[in-house]
Amino acid sequence: MNILITGGTGLIGQELCKFLVNKYDLIVLTRNEIKARQLLGQNARFVDCLSKVDFNDIDIIINLAGEPIADKRWSDDRKRAIIDSRVGITKQISDYINAAQTPPHTFISGSAIGFYGRQAPDTSVDETFDQPHDEFSHQLCHDWEQAALQSQSDHTRVCLLRTGVVLSRRGGALKKMLPAFSWGMGGPMGSGEQIMSWIHIDDMIQLILFLIRHDELQGAFNATAPSPVSNKEFSDCLASVLNRPAFFWLPESFLKWAFGEMSDLLIYGQKVIPKKALDANYRFRYQTLEEALKQIMH
Repeated sequence: MNILITGGTGLIGQELCKFLVNKYDLIVLTRNEIKARQLLGQNARFVDCLSKVDFNDIDIIINLAGEPIADKRWSDDRKRAIIDSRVGITKQISDYINAAQTPPHTFISGSAIGFYGRQAPDTSVDETFDQPHDEFSHQLCHDWEQAALQSQSDHTRVCLLRTGVVLSRRGGALKKMLPAFSWGMGGPMGSGEQIMSWIHIDDMIQLILFLIRHDELQGAFNATAPSPVSNKEFSDCLASVLNRPAFFWLPESFLKWAFGEMSDLLIYGQKVIPKKALDANYRFRYQTLEEALKQIMH
């Protein structure tokens, strides 16, 4: 089976490639082949352009490409880069799928729980929720998903990964938080009431593999653990696992001053439930935050 993956050098992509590279013929789209070979090994084929891929020979596409969204302030140029790196490449993939004589049977494409926009802490959100808050994260994810759905047909099923906060020591939000929390200088952000919908990196990978195996599944899937927590609960749990205090509180005014509009991702949240994964009998390995953090830290 031939699998094309974009975003293979990212946090999720690197872990996923470890599972795929020795079982399937893996093609990785990358702008930096030397870096990709160092991270992913020699057993994959690397291309720097989609035009070098014969989509008639691809069985599955896993699209994880995208500039980091929470690394810096959102200038107009930054927003454009975020959009182009997600929506732009996804449109290209859909165009190639639609032009193929024998198109891939499965297209798994990234999205994020930002699709729902900010929601009140007591509002539970599953894949049927249809009242998103209209802001940049929602518009981005909506356009990103629509670009992928353009390739859906009787020949190609499309699965969308509405991903939450992926927990791993190797990258993402947790890696950024660890230095402060390890020194006993961590704590909640803003009100602390905003909900964090998280997923352990192992469950993120296993959910993707689950979607590959179950070809009857399609549409949007919330890639989040079944027990979201408030930001304060997250901070207290992380501090407890590290056996450190969590006295420091970053006020909303500071976050807005430091990060501008991007601070919305930190100040607001959404209580996301992975209803479709649970209904399909996917079994989460890490259902509570405490067991997830303990596994990662020990």
